[in-house]
Amino acid sequence: MEIWKMNKQGICAAVSYMLILLALFLIFPLRLLPCFLAGFIVYETILALTPWVERLVKGPLARWIIILFLTVLVLLSLVFGITKLIGFLLHDFQNPEAFHATASKLLEDAQRTLSPVVTRYLPADIDELQHQVVTWLREHLVVVQTFGRTAAHTFATMLIGMLLGAIISLRGGEGNQTNMPLTHAMFERLGRLADAFHNVVFAQIKVSLVNTVLTSGFLFGVLPLFGLHFPFAKTVVVLTFIAGLLPIIGNLISNTVIVLIGLSISLKAALIALIFLMLVHKLEYFINARIFGTRINAKTWEILLVMLVFESAFGLAGVVAAPVYYAYLKSELRYAKLI
Repeated sequence: MEIWKMNKQGICAAVSYMLILLALFLIFPLRLLPCFLAGFIVYETILALTPWVERLVKGPLARWIIILFLTVLVLLSLVFGITKLIGFLLHDFQNPEAFHATASKLLEDAQRTLSPVVTRYLPADIDELQHQVVTWLREHLVVVQTFGRTAAHTFATMLIGMLLGAIISLRGGEGNQTNMPLTHAMFERLGRLADAFHNVVFAQIKVSLVNTVLTSGFLFGVLPLFGLHFPFAKTVVVLTFIAGLLPIIGNLISNTVIVLIGLSISLKAALIALIFLMLVHKLEYFINARIFGTRINAKTWEILLVMLVFESAFGLAGVVAAPVYYAYLKSELRYAKLI
């Protein structure tokens, strides 16, 4: 009987490993990584805030208050973001002369600053630029439509993931108290995955802080040396920290914003911003790997290698998921006393 019980537990543990491995790698072809990340972020946020709220309110009500607060925060952010975007677009439509003047100035700067080898591929004036944009949109209409559908799918799956994370957080630790061996094994796997995600999230916060400090130094220290003063610098710093909480993609978002705002000043400002960001992010790549390595007990070269392999296998989504997956793998190997 004891032998059968041990064999049964071993079989259930093996099945749980196979199931969690299958689920983790099905995330990529099913395009569910945004759902996975959003759900875990909400889950870990609620767990982290619960002890603070429980000082005022006891019991499950504390988590309901946190969920309500996060819901209001997300809704206000969406409303604010959409309102600002609509206002920005309407402002441009109401002031076409200002837009034309800015675009013409950028084209003139490019013709005067860049090499003739490059400028011959640029539009000569604003009318030619408009013609090229319309032509590109007409020729790549399917690409634009696909991008729109992908963005809508990503947004919808993120909302669903956030909802699932909130629902699961309400269960607390009751799911772990079970006599069913397979269920118990699955909760063990998920618990270690949640711990790995927790460690990576805190590492990402440190990464975001480093990125924000470097960006602040660039905006308030480097650019003034060239006689350039960046508009909305404080807003960009805040955006850099918030976007930096997203691995890899966050840096791309903040860098794109900085370069675009630099273009609104002059071509020189945009080129300085682009060159500086490229150099800084070469340094950041190793700093980030070092931070992640310290948090999940992995060497820098291990993180870089895993990110490279996952990028080759799954693209940008693989780069984002690589630290979480590797942290989970090491925790399971460490628990099994294999490393």
